[in-house]
Amino acid sequence: MASPLHAGPSAAALPTPGALLVELDRCIAAVEATACRILDGWHPALHTPSSLGSARNLARYLALRRHDLTALQAALGAYGLSSLGRCEAHVGETLAAVRGALACLAGAGPCPPVPSPLPGDPIGRTRDLLFGAREHGPSTRIMATLPTAAATDPDLLPALIAAGMDCARINCAHDGPEIWEAMVARTRAAAAAAGRDCRVLMDIAGPKLRLGAVSPDHGRIVRGAPFLLLAEAAAARAGDPPWATLVPTEVLGLLTPGTTVWINDGKLGARVIQTDGDRVLLEATQVREKGIRLKPEKGVNLPGVTLPLPPLTPKDITDLDSVARLADCVGFSFVQRPDDVVRLGEALDARRPGLAKMPIVLKVETPLAVQNLPRLIVQGAGERPIGVMIARGDLAVEVGFPRLSEIQEEILWVCEAAHVPVVWATEVFAGLIAEGRPSRAETTDAAMAQRAECVMLNKGPHLVEAVAVMADVLRRMDRHQAKKTARLGALASWPPESLAL
Repeated sequence: MASPLHAGPSAAALPTPGALLVELDRCIAAVEATACRILDGWHPALHTPSSLGSARNLARYLALRRHDLTALQAALGAYGLSSLGRCEAHVGETLAAVRGALACLAGAGPCPPVPSPLPGDPIGRTRDLLFGAREHGPSTRIMATLPTAAATDPDLLPALIAAGMDCARINCAHDGPEIWEAMVARTRAAAAAAGRDCRVLMDIAGPKLRLGAVSPDHGRIVRGAPFLLLAEAAAARAGDPPWATLVPTEVLGLLTPGTTVWINDGKLGARVIQTDGDRVLLEATQVREKGIRLKPEKGVNLPGVTLPLPPLTPKDITDLDSVARLADCVGFSFVQRPDDVVRLGEALDARRPGLAKMPIVLKVETPLAVQNLPRLIVQGAGERPIGVMIARGDLAVEVGFPRLSEIQEEILWVCEAAHVPVVWATEVFAGLIAEGRPSRAETTDAAMAQRAECVMLNKGPHLVEAVAVMADVLRRMDRHQAKKTARLGALASWPPESLAL
């Protein structure tokens, strides 16, 4: 919806404070009316006083952002007033404060009292509950994915916690209950020994498509090369190109000629050429110059294909027995609809009678999850603590890499408006973790993670070093940035004595 102010102000055409006040009052009235309608639809899911306040703020933010505010921002800024660019966490209070200051400039009455800020720090409280509290160190918490060795290596967990890990992540797509229990026990013991609060998040695998068995003598797949996806290894024939089975197999029937398929977080892109029952022939369309090999358990994405899969797989339901007993919070992979959140909440509550409701981290990995994000948050936060993970691996493949940058920002804004902490995830310091040396681009990406409440690192041989470097980057960025706000601390790089020509 267009703003009533159609063009930014020039020096000759700057609206008067009185004209701006009229336009701002119209905007506030429209925001309140729309926010009330949105909130009315959310009330059935809101069961706690805190969730009602956060939902009201989110409704106001979404109502405000239906308008193009760029001209209004420019005019307010020209008068030295807030441009509304940092209003996410307190929309109503910010609009009231700006209106009061503008009324003073317009001579429309005495300045009203400054609106009271929101009590406490709702995002910070939930961040500490989900990802660990700490008195000192960076404001953004560090989550590290534990390798299988964490179950047996006596030195790994103490080293990770000493380096700065605040939350240990266990990926339930790998290993099993005995390994997970050992990982959690070592994490708790290492945290206690260090006097630190280290939380445990367990990710259920969800209905993710994966490669199963692969051809034993497969070669590298290069651009233009054929390969096969099969329902089962028995469908392979002599002379076939490289092949892999697709799990779950029923998805194979959804593939038709022309369907785009991405494998291994987008490292291999392909197009379906031909289908024949339990055999699908594809041609590689995007892959690195030296090619790639098919490997078991690598993820598969089908952008634009609606998958008729339940939000909780039989494996997830079994794994929840361990999750409910061991974890501090659960990561909900491939959540897409509000009903999905209800189903997971009921499954957790049934396994934890009489205990506090376990927090859920909603992993945003599909276009539908992005579209439904406000409803997902309200449905979950109406009865339990909620976090959101920007799962950039699957999300980038599903929405396209150009769109990912924009969506990252939108998710950060919406979650701040909902008072929900965000996890910045996937491929953060991937080069450092794998090779022991980061690229310049991923160092910049790691610095961007400071605007989220938590950053996730994946497992790898140099994970401990990556956690330490991440903590250093976050501490440095805390001096300069708080969410979207630049902090104007003293710059040490250019002392006056160094400026003479």
